[in-house]
Amino acid sequence: MSDHNMRDAIREAIGAHGTWKLRLKTAVLTGRGELSAREARCDDRCAFGRWLHSDQIDDATRQGKPYRVIRRLHAEFHDAAGQVLAATEQGDNEAAAAILQGPFTERSDTLKVALTKWLGEIAR
Repeated sequence: MSDHNMRDAIREAIGAHGTWKLRLKTAVLTGRGELSAREARCDDRCAFGRWLHSDQIDDATRQGKPYRVIRRLHAEFHDAAGQVLAATEQGDNEAAAAILQGPFTERSDTLKVALTKWLGEIAR
């Protein structure tokens, strides 16, 4: 995969994962999410996750630290989103809001910083 295509995929991921917080806020407010908690926890179903798990990424990139870190952080991000939705599904909007503001936001911010760093490394 070319550096240009990788940069595009990473930029799209930064934007797409930014919309998750809005979706989760809506789920907390309405008591219903667009996805189930189980679906949200799957880190290979969003566009970035499909790309991250695909064979479009060469072995050298997969073995590199940036890829391994991003893959782990991306999985943690989806797990936290699933936690928010699980609490919502159980009718515990207070707990869902706390997870959204705490663990989810922390994981989201960490993933965004790591993606931005990886993007900068590819640009060099």
